[in-house]
Amino acid sequence: MRKVTQQEVGGTEVLQVVDAERPTPIPTEILVRVHAAGINPVDWKTRAHEVFLGTPPYTLGWDVSGVVEEVGFGSTAFAVGDEVLGMPWFPRAANAYADYVTAPSRQFVRKPAGISHAEAAGLPLAGLTAWQGLVDVAKIQSGQRVLVDAAAGGVGHLAVQIAKARGAYVLGTASAAKHDFLRSLGVDEPIDYHDADATAADIDVVLGLVGEQSDLRWITSLKPGGILVAVPSGAAEAVGVKAAELGVRLSPMLVEPDQVGLLGLTALIEAGKLRVHVDQTFPLDEVAKAHELGEGGRVTGKIVLTTV
Repeated sequence: MRKVTQQEVGGTEVLQVVDAERPTPIPTEILVRVHAAGINPVDWKTRAHEVFLGTPPYTLGWDVSGVVEEVGFGSTAFAVGDEVLGMPWFPRAANAYADYVTAPSRQFVRKPAGISHAEAAGLPLAGLTAWQGLVDVAKIQSGQRVLVDAAAGGVGHLAVQIAKARGAYVLGTASAAKHDFLRSLGVDEPIDYHDADATAADIDVVLGLVGEQSDLRWITSLKPGGILVAVPSGAAEAVGVKAAELGVRLSPMLVEPDQVGLLGLTALIEAGKLRVHVDQTFPLDEVAKAHELGEGGRVTGKIVLTTV
């Protein structure tokens, strides 16, 4: 099979497509023929720095959509031929940039029939980040005011739809050129983050998807007792100090493999309440180009690698 590997951390030039042996599932695992692998910011951060996987060599990627090719002993969740999606092993190596992956069967769910493998591969990590942040951590309620920072991005565009499906009033930040896209997702109030005078008020939940300076800006929009869920690199010390001053809550989080969350996300897709916007797909051999596009910071929705 083919897989993408790197021998050192660095720029996109370190990514190499090589031949490798196909893995074999151990008991309770499945072997998945990968049709598409989603790309996330953590991928290029790990490529360039020793973030989660330690010292290279290693293979990047956690988002998988494909077809079950082999079932390990004791696994009863799926049969050969089932279409599945998942985010296995995170933050340990899942080796998703490859033709085949093995992982615990219970870290996958069935792919909804109405979406492509490219769309399905864009769902797991970004969708679970949004789901866990809004549903599990913030426990959003119908009628609450939710602000999603970077609402047109991979996590953000899914978070908007999750919040709307649960009855929230949603504000979302993006450049003015993307406001029509935000409205198509259900955003009630688009905010141009380039506008230094733009404000928000009486917010119950801020989903912080940008980082410290943006978190410091939008935490002031929270009502007393509101919560900022800080995602990209956890919560900076300055944000914690500001939260204490304002009497609001702050919760850093890191996404985890979560079959219950994936089932919640796929149920929304099947109900027509959630869609994955794929900005662009690249064949596995063009993984470097895909990373270059992602790092440029102008992507709407998701970037996905295809292997079939």
